[in-house]
Amino acid sequence: MKNHHDGDQTLWENVHQASKIYILPNTFTAGNLFFGFLSIMLCVQGKFNPTEVASLSHLGALISPTADVGTSYYLLAIICILASCFCDALDGRVARASGKTSLFGKEFDSLADSVSFGIAPCLLMYFLILQPTESMNETFRSLLRNTGWFIGFVFMLCASIRLARFNVLTNPYIMGHEKYEKGDFAGLPAPAAAGTVASIALTMLSFELDKYSPILIPLMLLIAWLMITNIPYPSFKHINWTTSMRFRSFVALIICILLIIALREYSFAIIFLAYVLYSPIKYAPRALKILSYKVKKLKKSE
Repeated sequence: MKNHHDGDQTLWENVHQASKIYILPNTFTAGNLFFGFLSIMLCVQGKFNPTEVASLSHLGALISPTADVGTSYYLLAIICILASCFCDALDGRVARASGKTSLFGKEFDSLADSVSFGIAPCLLMYFLILQPTESMNETFRSLLRNTGWFIGFVFMLCASIRLARFNVLTNPYIMGHEKYEKGDFAGLPAPAAAGTVASIALTMLSFELDKYSPILIPLMLLIAWLMITNIPYPSFKHINWTTSMRFRSFVALIICILLIIALREYSFAIIFLAYVLYSPIKYAPRALKILSYKVKKLKKSE
């Protein structure tokens, strides 16, 4: 490796160094991709042929004994998306901790994310939330019949744009990348968006709320839009076993643990939605001040 001419960046000397495949972090990335692929397969199986692979349906029945075979496949698909989130959280952390980062790992991670956090949640959303059912009224059925596919595509498009932009912002050959590499995320991370969709789908299946699914369309569009904004979201990259935290942060962590224990599968939706809405609520007053200032400035110029 060699230093950049300005002394602030450390770059790879040639393509062979940049494309090195380090086993441990890329194994987690491959696990992320595997669970994303498995989630897609389970969604398709649950939608079109839910009775063919009995062994998988038995696993779903262990999660929810009262669920039918098709629902069991969706439950497993949701768990696979959450497992992808877990693998994605570990691959970069392991690479940084071991000093085994490479441009190959960064690109491989984004390609895996596009499957696990783009296609997989989009398919889950389309089959569970954006499909018309007999329990809905005619207005809702007509709405989903005409726009469901488009809403699903918008989510996948925003996730892909988010991942591509992240690669550009954190490219080590671009000046100022350290701000985005070590600081907060610019926009809602794709794994958090996918985890939110999966956890909402899990709650819907648990409470049999499919007839109310059209109400979630604005939320799905909001999540998609947040991915392509510049709103800062906490990255937690700096957190490890030796990290100290403020009292309120420690209390929030304990509350999250208690929620998971007490509410089990329902806790995921609460935690993910809290993360999704935290930054917009936090930065809303600042955004309103900026907007008010620009409006006043515009009026003065007129």
